[in-house]
Amino acid sequence: MRKPIALVKPVIRKNSEIKEVTVTEAMQQTGSLRGLKLYDVMTSDVDSLIKLLPRVTSPALTEAEVSLLDVRDFAELSKEVADFLAPSSVTSTTEAEDA
Repeated sequence: MRKPIALVKPVIRKNSEIKEVTVTEAMQQTGSLRGLKLYDVMTSDVDSLIKLLPRVTSPALTEAEVSLLDVRDFAELSKEVADFLAPSSVTSTTEAEDA
């Protein structure tokens, strides 16, 4: 399981707040990319990520909630998606730099 991303601005949902979101292992399934262009996802195309993130986040965010995310939160989630798509040698280097 990936580590949760603490949101700068929590997502308000009815009577609760979502303060952290995790990009799930569903990101490893090709079906998560259905209807999207892999190149667009890899280049962090905003419209593509707005469609993808509801499929791969826990708790599952809606497209409307993703659209309203603080830019810093959206960027962090985008980075997490990019880490999933990077070759394992690149992610090992990135994780080592983050430590």
